Amino acid sequence: MEKAEQELNSPLLQKRKDALQVIAEAYKNGVIEFGKNEEVNNHVHTMFSFSPYSPAGAVYGAKKAGLQAVGLMDHDSIAGGNEFLEAASLLGIGSTTGFEIRVSFKDTPFGDHRLNNPDSTGIAYMAVHGIPQKNFAKAQKFLSPVREARNNRNRAQVDKLNILMKEWGLSRIDFEKDVYGISQAAAGGSITERHILFAAAEKITATFGRGKKVAEFLKSAAKVELSDKAERHLSDPDNPHYLYDLLGTLKINVLPRFFIQPNEEECLPVKAVVDFALQIKGIPTYSYLGDVGESPTGDKKAQKFEDSYIEQLFPVLKELGFKAVTYMPPRNTKEQLSRVISLCGMYGLMQISGVDINSSRQSFSCPEVLQDMFKHLNDSTWALIAHEKLTQYRDDYSLLDGNNRFSQLPLEERIKKYSGFGRILDLHKPVPGKEILMEFTNG
Repeated sequence: MEKAEQELNSPLLQKRKDALQVIAEAYKNGVIEFGKNEEVNNHVHTMFSFSPYSPAGAVYGAKKAGLQAVGLMDHDSIAGGNEFLEAASLLGIGSTTGFEIRVSFKDTPFGDHRLNNPDSTGIAYMAVHGIPQKNFAKAQKFLSPVREARNNRNRAQVDKLNILMKEWGLSRIDFEKDVYGISQAAAGGSITERHILFAAAEKITATFGRGKKVAEFLKSAAKVELSDKAERHLSDPDNPHYLYDLLGTLKINVLPRFFIQPNEEECLPVKAVVDFALQIKGIPTYSYLGDVGESPTGDKKAQKFEDSYIEQLFPVLKELGFKAVTYMPPRNTKEQLSRVISLCGMYGLMQISGVDINSSRQSFSCPEVLQDMFKHLNDSTWALIAHEKLTQYRDDYSLLDGNNRFSQLPLEERIKKYSGFGRILDLHKPVPGKEILMEFTNG
């Protein structure tokens, strides 16, 4: 079983498929058992953007943590979607699929504001949740030029970083071998700044090993100010998350030195992406970040984002066609999220939660969603699952459709109805059974 667990995150698809079959068979026969809680997480990255986990590995990690549902959320790609759904079906866990993308707010009142993006003004992250499997190919085709534009910038960023690498006495990074080669770009995945930083982390450890020499190099040669926690992590040669912790430090301190701002080929107009999301029956979702103190992932510095103008932002989101807002309960204060929850209610926006998973140090678990003020987020997750499965069968069964039998219900009641369907789905099947379809159609 240990070998299967390791190969579940192999870069090779066939190895992952074989490992998944071994684990699924062991689960079916009672050889392995999983704990169970009511937690859900709708925002897990995989190796198709940046993560230590394959799509199947992410599903297994969520199942092992006792989660009832897990959501795929890769940057600029949904290429891992089919593998993700197959794994969820075999392991019997609720699943949702989508992608994350940066969009331009240039033609809105917030074109010069720092929204939810630490690196750029006028550019925001948004998610497209709940995409039915039949529309994966359309989504992937739509995102292909975005990935191409991003890789043009990635190559230029590596060139800039290599100037620093030379100054620091480190070997240069070869984009094709060290960056593209560790990604799933050949299979339709995206390449992000984290891939570049991971390549840099590998060059640093190849020169200095792991431990105090790396911390000393960062402070002396690279002129990095290490927090006490970062220095403690990087001084420990036995730290199992070493490369990811080093990546986080580089992201805060070194990325700004070689970062190149993306252009409009890479960050499409927000309205165009919202409209496309609706066309493929996805749910266009604004990703609330909020003013950040200490980052849970260790790769964001303290910084201010939307909080000072959030009351002005929400009506613009509504006008642009957003249907939901996603937020991360562990990241923000209850005061911040109380305001977001209130504004979502005021503007009729669905609320979706998820904890951004892209490092081995992070836990799949999100116990915060079990707190009273966040329990409605579980209903939203099961409503998303029902939306995705029902829309796979018929477009007008979408949670957002204006013509099905639940379309006139207030949003909160509609979510509860769909949540009820989601909770009784056979999670081992890709589409709802006949009895659920009849119940949905006739009541």
